[in-house]
Amino acid sequence: MRKYFGTDGIRGRVGSATISADFAVRLGRAAGTVLGLGHQRPLVLIGKDTRVSGYMFESAIEAGLSAAGADVLLLGPMPTPAVAYLTKALGAQAGVVISASHNPYPDNGIKFFSATGEKLPDEVELAIEAEIDLPFRTVEPDRLGKARRLEDGGRQYLDYCLGTLTAPLTALAGQRVIVDCAHGAGYKLAPMLLTELGCKVETIGSTPDGFNINDGCGATSPEALIERVVARGAALGIALDGDGDRLIMVSGNGRLVDGDDVIWLLARDWQRRGLLRGPVVGTLMTNFGIEQALGQIGIGFERAPVGDRYVLERMKKHGANLGGEASGHVLCLDRASTGDALVTALAALEALGGYCDELDAALSDLRRVPQQTINVPLQGKPMALLSAPQLEDLLAEAEAALAGRGRIVLRPSGTEPLLRVTVEGPDAGEVKHWAERLAEQVRALDPA
Repeated sequence: MRKYFGTDGIRGRVGSATISADFAVRLGRAAGTVLGLGHQRPLVLIGKDTRVSGYMFESAIEAGLSAAGADVLLLGPMPTPAVAYLTKALGAQAGVVISASHNPYPDNGIKFFSATGEKLPDEVELAIEAEIDLPFRTVEPDRLGKARRLEDGGRQYLDYCLGTLTAPLTALAGQRVIVDCAHGAGYKLAPMLLTELGCKVETIGSTPDGFNINDGCGATSPEALIERVVARGAALGIALDGDGDRLIMVSGNGRLVDGDDVIWLLARDWQRRGLLRGPVVGTLMTNFGIEQALGQIGIGFERAPVGDRYVLERMKKHGANLGGEASGHVLCLDRASTGDALVTALAALEALGGYCDELDAALSDLRRVPQQTINVPLQGKPMALLSAPQLEDLLAEAEAALAGRGRIVLRPSGTEPLLRVTVEGPDAGEVKHWAERLAEQVRALDPA
């Protein structure tokens, strides 16, 4: 059982017990101690998104790492996948990302990458937790770590992204692409990448002020991007989330293209080119229509618990190289060690041959089943709620009604105090009926 770490690092409201400057110092020292074992002078990278609290946490974690005897490279605002790549490329022992991803600015979080650029395994997170609770210790003065800034990290990351292409995308030249950067960590690099490929790039969500990250923009709020793409007659829209690991796309006709769509696009292209390995791995929330469509063309499908760390575990187990979530976390393991919006965007553009106007046609034969998710705020403990007889009885009734035709998932969020009620089936009205009834039962049992 973890005490501090959740499904994606440690996250919460700034000023809470674990998202505070004093805790960050202790966490930095603990992480430096555990991750630096066996190294005389461990090197740790720190990147962050654009939240105003990032300055505070950057300094605090740096101090803790220094106290543990680790040297620090400060990357400044940098997408999460860039930190993962640079950690491995520069031979560092660990990478730290200060970000709450798609959450609003009052939240923040801290997550770690190993020397291989991957999320930490459970046993390492548990070792860090145990070290946090020990009395704070500082190494001898002659062993204290030093810190410096890495000035060309962004350029190194963009070169890496471009290097994942297997063919030049000359057809992109002159095409108008709208990039929504969510006022987040990719606000400089995403437009730069598309510009270097010859696109006529326009941006929204590219003027961060510390408070506007994910505010009505980005992968979790694509309405503004859809409107801009249609109004400007653009060939394509690309949206990132606050830390640059989620990708949502918008076709020239204003169609929203989520992670499930992108996975289908890549799976079919990679199968055709002999690049696909193992089954495609999705999650409990992946639309049943994706599973059916993949099966119809002979591609296996596996479901993992929600969270890219669990998708990655299942992919490794089955030797797969493609997986992800509808939210836009897509794992292309032959190209990146973690979810990477820019690498995934390039892979999708490659599947289209660089012809953005082919996106709608490429997805035309994908048939999703109606799906509805209702997020219900919680006050109490979700597991106790899920075992309440009233909810169990209603769930059994709903599952009997949809037996063999749909699915129901009741899932506590790993990052917010929410219970996500998801229902899918062949009839939209029936799906809506059961989603609303289940959500109403949750509210009655746990009034927020």
